[in-house]
Amino acid sequence: MLLRLADSRLGNDSVFGLGPSTVSSLGVAIPGLHEPTVLSGPGASLPVSPAALWCWLRGEDRGQLLHRGRQLEALLAPSYRLESIRDTFLYDGGRDLTGYEDGTENPKGDAAEVAAFVAGQGEGLDGSSFAALQLWLHDLQRFESFSAEQRDALMGRRRSDNEELASAPVTAHVKRAAQESYTPTAFLLRRSMPWVDGATAGLYFLAFGRSFEAFEAISRRMFGAEDGIQDALFQYSRPVSLAYFWCPPTRSGQLDLSRLGF
Repeated sequence: MLLRLADSRLGNDSVFGLGPSTVSSLGVAIPGLHEPTVLSGPGASLPVSPAALWCWLRGEDRGQLLHRGRQLEALLAPSYRLESIRDTFLYDGGRDLTGYEDGTENPKGDAAEVAAFVAGQGEGLDGSSFAALQLWLHDLQRFESFSAEQRDALMGRRRSDNEELASAPVTAHVKRAAQESYTPTAFLLRRSMPWVDGATAGLYFLAFGRSFEAFEAISRRMFGAEDGIQDALFQYSRPVSLAYFWCPPTRSGQLDLSRLGF
């Protein structure tokens, strides 16, 4: 069934990731690909929800996305069974549902390519990427119970102008997740999006990297594994799933699965 997917013409509105179980079932190893490690801290844990295949379809017409998803499901059957669908969207020009801008520290231009894509590893690997998908569930009622000053302190940025607070506490999200504050630096290309399902809502955190090392370093610090100081995000939000995928490179608009022996 992966050959069917490889034979399909892809546009810039589709991304595919293979889970560790899919790759290992082929008797192939992708250096750096593995299942996530379960993390935990005071009152919070990071559940792992592995999957064999991940498909990200982008577009503005939800009806067209529905039909594209159905066509993809038919293409991959019976080898793959659809387990879940998560509809995400752009909110207020790129903000989280809390109203704060997301992805402010994303690298730009050449720096983004260096952070997000494998290079120097040879044909079939160069141009690929490792994707970490993490679903966060927000308690918006609790978040709204904080004062404006308390919310800014949780984030470490002012909501009004997105400026970082010089006096932000050590628990502020920007203090825990500042990508340049790690050794080596932990830059990722993030494409996070809000989601809503009935009365529940949150953030679908998506990060692309040349490996999982940067994501794992940031996660450990957020959970307080380094110094016992936990990210303030846990005061109103919690991760409910995490999965890792390898996104093969593309050649002439098609997936390059040569590293898998195709």
